[in-house]
Amino acid sequence: MHIELRHIHKRFGRVHANNDISLEFASGCIVGILGENGAGKSTLMKILSGYQAMDSGEIFLDGRLVRFDTPQTAIRHGIGMLQQDPLDIAAFTVLEDFIYGLPIGFLPNRRAARTELNAACKRFGFELDPDMPVAQLSIGQRQQLEFIRLLAQGVRTLILDEPTTGISAEQKAVLFNALRELAERDALTVLLVSHKLEDVIALCHEVAVLRAGRVVGKRTMPATPSELITLMFGQELLPQSRPAPYRSAAAADVLTLHDVQLRGKRITVERLSVQIRRGEIVGLAGLDGSGQELMLRACVGLLRCVRGRVLVEGQDMTGRPFRDFLRAGAAFSAAGRLEEGLVAGLTLTEHVVLTSGTSFIIDWDAAHSQTTDQIRQYNVVGEPEHLVESLSGGNQQRLLMALMPHSPKYMALEQPTRGLDVDSSRWIWQQLLDRRQQGTAVIFSSPDLDELVTYSDRILVFFAGRVFEIEDAGRTTIDELGYLIGGHFDQQTNSKVLA
Repeated sequence: MHIELRHIHKRFGRVHANNDISLEFASGCIVGILGENGAGKSTLMKILSGYQAMDSGEIFLDGRLVRFDTPQTAIRHGIGMLQQDPLDIAAFTVLEDFIYGLPIGFLPNRRAARTELNAACKRFGFELDPDMPVAQLSIGQRQQLEFIRLLAQGVRTLILDEPTTGISAEQKAVLFNALRELAERDALTVLLVSHKLEDVIALCHEVAVLRAGRVVGKRTMPATPSELITLMFGQELLPQSRPAPYRSAAAADVLTLHDVQLRGKRITVERLSVQIRRGEIVGLAGLDGSGQELMLRACVGLLRCVRGRVLVEGQDMTGRPFRDFLRAGAAFSAAGRLEEGLVAGLTLTEHVVLTSGTSFIIDWDAAHSQTTDQIRQYNVVGEPEHLVESLSGGNQQRLLMALMPHSPKYMALEQPTRGLDVDSSRWIWQQLLDRRQQGTAVIFSSPDLDELVTYSDRILVFFAGRVFEIEDAGRTTIDELGYLIGGHFDQQTNSKVLA
């Protein structure tokens, strides 16, 4: 399928998200769509896949003019999009979610669908239990399910929006092998929206780079990271160095987990004991679903310990609800920005009102003014009256940071730079380091090993219910951390077992 976009324009208020974009994509080609957060990548792909209407412009498929008013229309024309947060239904089983949306009428043949699902999983090396609830899948498994569901609907062009965010290296390798096979054997066109240059360099045949809503360059691969970064940002970014450690005469413990047992849907962490000190940054590493999220949620009362105690500055908070942890000085940010962090359908102003602790009588003029100030301070590309789901992922993350308390005792953060480009990631970390200088402790999870090694004072590695502590992250290499994540605990001497 040959795709041609001509003079695409899309505005959100004063933001010109797509400004006269013209691009072509050939059959059997894997094309990287690069750009900093807010450059217009996701907006363009949502227009191509029917999720958003363009203001003006034309789309041609194999020389024929088409127009998509819904995602279903785009799929009927062979174009499907795998969103960064897969559009599945948590209450369904894997098989039910696979069937949902397929053109098979009111009485689906479940046996035939099961056979098709299992055959697709076998072909691509996916491990999906047809009878498992979708709610129990990892983010990587949910992406795999949506991937084969789109293929079953007959798409010939597959759009992937940050598909490697939040998945393990093994899951990424399986996904990339599947994409290469589809492009080479089935002449599928793959459009990869990503901020991870190593993924684009490893997978793509071509790249198109957007900046401020315009196409600023195209490259046939291979290209160097420095070439791509210069296209994305207009300049080459210097390597990020480790920040200076927090210095305080009294680095007291702000959070203590004492002999806790944490039980999730697929894994149990036994007898974990750890202290988090004032101004300390502790990274949590491990394959997707290894227990990092259990610890983060236990730290703020979103998961109750099976046994053991949770202390905040010596105060026993075991069994207390989330709101009590917030009052005690905790802050939390989930990886799912629109699932747990923000509220789709509400404006930026309404989010500011929700977190400001105002009474039932709301001064909307003051709230609008406060939102405008927060937008300016945190460099959010958006307007107070914009719905939060209209923001790019990077701007949603900036908004989440703006809504955080300014000086909490500690912050528990699930993948705080998920889906962000390198410049936006550094901006987020500068905000976290500023809070650290005021004594705030930061506990964060990340699938990015470089991020863990660069910013952490200590790293806790989770594997199959065990927890391994790297006591000095500054003396650890990415290779050593990778060995630990794979369960090779004998490869690291600067460490000890915690659970």
